[in-house]
Amino acid sequence: MSNSSETRWLSKDEDFTWRAIWSLMTWLPVKLEAQLREDHGLSLSEYYALSQISEAPDRAIRLSELAEITNMTLSHLSRVISRMMKAGWVERVTDPEDGRYTLGQLTDAGWDKVTEMAPGHVEAVQQAIFDQLSDEQVRALGEGAARVAEAVSPHGEVTGPPKGH
Repeated sequence: MSNSSETRWLSKDEDFTWRAIWSLMTWLPVKLEAQLREDHGLSLSEYYALSQISEAPDRAIRLSELAEITNMTLSHLSRVISRMMKAGWVERVTDPEDGRYTLGQLTDAGWDKVTEMAPGHVEAVQQAIFDQLSDEQVRALGEGAARVAEAVSPHGEVTGPPKGH
C-alpha cells in the first residue's frame, strides 16, 4: 500500500478525462437500456447476451464463454438464459464436442428477435455516440478505449465476436 507522498494525483486534463469516462460509464448504459426496454422489454445485458449468441459460429456458444464475454456470473447468466428459453429464443444443449459443457443455442425465433431489435439498438448507439463525434474523434476514442480495455480486461483484449467452441 502506498502512502499519500507516493500518490500520483491526476493532472487537470486527467481529472477531466476521468470524470468524462465516469459519466460515460454511468449514463451511456442507462440511455441504451432505456431504448431496449421501451422498444423490446429487454435489458442491455440480455440484449448483449442474445446478440453474442447470434454472432457465435452456428449461433451456439458455451455458456461459460458467454458468461465471460458478457461479464456475468454463471448464476446471473443462467437466469437470463432461462428467461430467453421461456420466450423461445434460446435452447440449452449439450456441447457435442465436449459433453461437460452446455451451449446456448439461438432458435429461429431468437434470430428473428435479434434482427428485430438490432436496427433500433444500432440507431441508439449512433445517436448517443457517433453523431456526437468527428471521424477523427471516433478513431481516437476507439484507440484510447481499446488500450484501456486491453489493460483491464481479463484476457487483455477488446471483446469481439465469440470465437466459438
